[in-house]
Amino acid sequence: MPLTVQDVDRFEMARPRLEAIAYRLLGSAYEAQDVVQETFLRWQAADVDRVEVPEAWLTKVLTNLCLNQLASARARRETYVGRWLPEPLLAGDPLLGPADTVEQRESVSYAVLTLMERLSPSERAVYVLREAFDYPHREIAEILDITEAASQQIFHRAKKHLAHGKARQEIDEAAAFRVVEEFLAAATSGRTGELVRLLTKDAVSVGDGGGKVPARTRAFEGAAAVAQFMRGLFKPAEAKRAIVGGSSEIYAWSANGEPAVVAVVEGRVVAIMCLEVTAEGITACRTQANPDKLERATEQWAAADHGRPLLLV
Repeated sequence: MPLTVQDVDRFEMARPRLEAIAYRLLGSAYEAQDVVQETFLRWQAADVDRVEVPEAWLTKVLTNLCLNQLASARARRETYVGRWLPEPLLAGDPLLGPADTVEQRESVSYAVLTLMERLSPSERAVYVLREAFDYPHREIAEILDITEAASQQIFHRAKKHLAHGKARQEIDEAAAFRVVEEFLAAATSGRTGELVRLLTKDAVSVGDGGGKVPARTRAFEGAAAVAQFMRGLFKPAEAKRAIVGGSSEIYAWSANGEPAVVAVVEGRVVAIMCLEVTAEGITACRTQANPDKLERATEQWAAADHGRPLLLV
């Protein structure tokens, strides 16, 4: 039977939550939307009159589609060129989902999305459903066809895998801008000591070019090495302009709830650097430069009131 208008409306009411779950599970906006569309097709083909709790049914279908996607993604990432990083989302993107609690904000931070690559698909699913969406373990068990005790064990195991010894600092949007402004001022001052002061001793810098643009495969490690790299990165050069297609406008922004540096060339976002800030300082600089993972950011940027750039490189 074709869906009624009411059936379609029920799905559309659930869509924002489904998209937010899928993005956290997959780390990709494109894949998240694709999986949500597939969930709609399953809803369209189902006997929806017999579905007692549409939200639970849709979440179960979506989650299992994401688990299948994660399994195949692991194989693809083994042949990925360079370091694989998630697709960052700029402030205000609806795919970021709920941000009312510390747990919800933490679960979608770029730092945690990157760390979640350590988890098995089932660990990631349990962690996201419990931590970000507050599903009780009883419902998670039904979604994943496991026992409630198993869900609890998997959740504790996932939390343990994600513990990495640093307490991420909660930062509002205004504070995020100040962090980026101070970071850029230090990076362009010509004095690496200013930048070293902002970084933790064990700071790292990693980048994802996807084989499309140059990106170092191995991370820069240690405050001195990261500071030296940043000095060169923000130094104007014709070679860099040739790679990205012109001069880059550099903005202070926020992505996935973290301070971010956004590089834009003629309205096109060419790089997003997310800064992980802890009580001790900036502990990681993660840069997404793969153009395939910046298409949505470019769309969102076009609709944003971003003001004037802080510098031009």
